[in-house]
Amino acid sequence: MVGAVPPTAQVLVAIVSVQVGAAVAKQLFTTIGTAGAVMLRLVLAAVVLVALWRPSIRANRRAVPVILAYGVVLGVMNLCFYLALQRIPLGIAVTVEFLGPLAVALIGSRRWLDGLWAVLAGAGVVLLAKTGGDVSVVGLLLALAAGACWAGYILLSAALGSRTTDGSGLALAAVVSGLVVMPFGLAEAGTAVLAPGVLLIGLAVALLSSVIPYSLELTALRSIPPRVFGVLMSLEPAVAAVAGLVLLGEQLRPTQWIAITCVVAASAGATRYARS
Repeated sequence: MVGAVPPTAQVLVAIVSVQVGAAVAKQLFTTIGTAGAVMLRLVLAAVVLVALWRPSIRANRRAVPVILAYGVVLGVMNLCFYLALQRIPLGIAVTVEFLGPLAVALIGSRRWLDGLWAVLAGAGVVLLAKTGGDVSVVGLLLALAAGACWAGYILLSAALGSRTTDGSGLALAAVVSGLVVMPFGLAEAGTAVLAPGVLLIGLAVALLSSVIPYSLELTALRSIPPRVFGVLMSLEPAVAAVAGLVLLGEQLRPTQWIAITCVVAASAGATRYARS
């Protein structure tokens, strides 16, 4: 059924799914805290991924360090992002976090065009930082930390893909990420995470934010070039801003929308005109 959907539509559905999942997760903060929401998402996602892929515990020795590093980065990235989400609107958090993948795309380039994309993205972030009001400096720094982890996540993904088969490495890394955040989640949420309603919402977040988008993106990448995939993924900050507006009532100022547009344009341009 998924294969019958055009690959571009699969990517767009994956983007919407991630941002809706983040918006739903933010509503859990008042019940189980930020760390509790992160823990619930990652642990339940790990359970689903392990059930789907049934990875062998006897992993290739060469893959073990990569799986551990990947899991740690994944856990820290989500924890930093959710802590940022607690302080700043969803659209702004995703926009700043998106600087990580953009840096990976631009690093090492000496072309003037890539310099233009970097300046455009930097202008967007400066606009976000200067709008004041609902923009917390701590929140921006946490989003930047999540972006740095996202950059590491991208680089580790290549290593994980070369040392493991199918989704077994991802499933094992998901287990590691759940274990990384579990002490923080249990300390903040306690037994509140065991409430049936909370578990149900947590499962929805895990499916929307991890299982569904990962599956759709993997399927789409078999049919479209990575460059096209990257351009489509550049829409994430804009979709996040709309999700925050519709689901959370997070109003953004015109200047903030302009800033988000700058980062989206920079990311799309850097991906579209990148060298192979």
